[in-house]
Amino acid sequence: MGTSNATSEYDTAEWTLVSIGYEGKTVHDLVTQLLEQDVRVLVDVRLTPLSRKPGLSKTKLSEALAAVGIRYVHHRALGNPKDNRAGFRAGEPDSVARYRDVLDSAAAADALAHVCELLDGGAVALLCFEHEHAECHRNFVVNRLLEARPNAAVVHV
Repeated sequence: MGTSNATSEYDTAEWTLVSIGYEGKTVHDLVTQLLEQDVRVLVDVRLTPLSRKPGLSKTKLSEALAAVGIRYVHHRALGNPKDNRAGFRAGEPDSVARYRDVLDSAAAADALAHVCELLDGGAVALLCFEHEHAECHRNFVVNRLLEARPNAAVVHV
């Protein structure tokens, strides 16, 4: 199935993975979009789930999600190291390779396996900051998850 925004693929997929960035959004915007996608669990893939934007740090975000029935899970092992982010966004091969090494770690493998288990309960969203999924490490996380769940539909919000 792969990556799509097509409703027909979304409706027939066995699993749905939503990739979402909160750049330019309020917590209300984010929660609304998650509800529109029928997300059951949000997996925060930020290394450090802190934000200067009100309501988007771990505790406040998890409270806002719980209020609408969405579970919050933080998987630090899927985060991109702070000193690697600029190079990664620029597509620098060393930074991309470094993040691939992160995903090859035992901790990341455990986190990815957990996300696959969560998919069995309904739509799961992966959250990070960047609006453009292609510029964010969560796109690599999506690709790894598709290796395990090739029939999953991916919706980029």
